[in-house]
Amino acid sequence: MPVTVDGASVLITGAGRGLGRVFARTMVENGAAVVYGGARDESKVDEPGVVPVRLDVTKPDEVAEAAAMCGDVDILINNAAVMRKSPLLSAPTLDDAREEMETNYFGTAAMCRAFAPVLARNGGGALVNMLSVVSWFANPFNSSYGASKSAAWALTNAARVELRHQGTLVTGVFAGFIDTEMAAAAAVQSKISPESVAEQVVAGIEAGREEVLTDDFTRTVKASLPDDLTLIYSAQQADWDSGVWT
Repeated sequence: MPVTVDGASVLITGAGRGLGRVFARTMVENGAAVVYGGARDESKVDEPGVVPVRLDVTKPDEVAEAAAMCGDVDILINNAAVMRKSPLLSAPTLDDAREEMETNYFGTAAMCRAFAPVLARNGGGALVNMLSVVSWFANPFNSSYGASKSAAWALTNAARVELRHQGTLVTGVFAGFIDTEMAAAAAVQSKISPESVAEQVVAGIEAGREEVLTDDFTRTVKASLPDDLTLIYSAQQADWDSGVWT
């Protein structure tokens, strides 16, 4: 079910900074007729050609208002997320885990539920969920974020099955470290540019792809899943035991 960006109406959540800002710019550059940029503080949505929308995905009233305001949407990109770099068991409280789950899973679910009928009325379109390589494995230093992205991955797969009958393409996007503010403190040599991620998403939905794996690390992890306890978690255990987060 390929979906063309040129001439489409697109809504991006978390569009006030980082990857969301680049998504919005990329949609404009690829000919989208209307681009809505959702953000908790809509004044931060300042890309030329992007319509600001006040949208905190954890607030049901704002999600409902966005669905009413943006009733012409053909493509929804669920990008809004928080990452608190917190372990699950040794963190002082579960507050970080609850915040991540509230935004990354429940917020994404709320947007999917609100916009599924909108997409159906407009002919099907595309629903894109920005996930993560840690949807597939738990980095113990960041495990509560990974748990929220694993939940969002399950949501994405379920939504694909539920929405296929209405002609909606559901695409999960997976990435390792992206060179944005969220990953600024990560001491890794290889970060993919947000521009590359956004362009790969455009190419993916226009090709009708249900998954977009944006970088070599992500593709390696996906290929390792049948033997993840050996190929992935032995290194994670070594990092945890040494106190070094990679």
